[in-house]
Amino acid sequence: MQVFSELMKRISEGKFVVTGELEPVKNTDLTPVLETAGLLKGQVVAINITDNPTAFAYLNTLVTSYIMQEKTGIEAIYQVTVRDRNRLALVSDLLAAGTLNIRNVLTISGDFVSVGDNPQAKPVYDLDSTQLLYLARKMVDEGVDLAGNKIQNPPKFNIGVAANPNADPIEPEIYKLLRKQNIGADFIQTQCVYNIESLDKFIDGMKSLDVRTPTLVGLAPFKSMKMMSWMINFVPGINVPEDMKRQLEDAGAKGKVAFKEENKKIFGELCKEIKKRSRVCGIHMMAIGFEEVIPDILSEAGI
Repeated sequence: MQVFSELMKRISEGKFVVTGELEPVKNTDLTPVLETAGLLKGQVVAINITDNPTAFAYLNTLVTSYIMQEKTGIEAIYQVTVRDRNRLALVSDLLAAGTLNIRNVLTISGDFVSVGDNPQAKPVYDLDSTQLLYLARKMVDEGVDLAGNKIQNPPKFNIGVAANPNADPIEPEIYKLLRKQNIGADFIQTQCVYNIESLDKFIDGMKSLDVRTPTLVGLAPFKSMKMMSWMINFVPGINVPEDMKRQLEDAGAKGKVAFKEENKKIFGELCKEIKKRSRVCGIHMMAIGFEEVIPDILSEAGI
């Protein structure tokens, strides 16, 4: 594996890493995104910039990734979905990412348009996420696109993939990861994990098929009861244990301060448990709109 980014440098050195996530919205002003990135500086090694998450049409993720890197000095993880682009657009955007000194790319499918804010949109899916990984590897490693066309000064970035530890059954998910490992995935970022038993089942599956790709486990603390309810009902792959829901509901009934303290306690303990697991090289914190709690959670976990 070649190392092009600070994220992969630290992973390759065996360090336990933390990444964050930012969501550009329907706005041409990046001030709020940059201010939030400032809260994460020193807490995370890199920040994912989401690509039209849950199929909502938001500010372009490549522009946001570039400006965030330039203005804050924090390394970006540029998310790219196959839902919204054919292979021509994907090649163009990956070339642009290389030109703009982006050093991490996360290749994903994207949530289906029916859950988004423009459900009448036509999804593209010219490639799937595995084929996008293959395209990115061809560009980086061989300097060609899928048709074999030569690329002058090919981009250089490390390429990540996504995984869902909550999938049921879990076996197809692990086989997809094995396929992506064989193609050349550099790292894995998972969807949100709330149940440590689901994570253990996922890790056992990785062991059984010898999936050794460094994995960052996703965590998403809840800013409010409304957010928790929305994620459970509308975000695919979210599985929150009943005892955790009750703890947060009880805390929420006491007010915002108590709710934040309960988040700190619950997710600090989750971080501790996750760090003990083999094949886990870090945590991906997806605290959209609740970034202020991240330092407290990491402090609680001793990370």
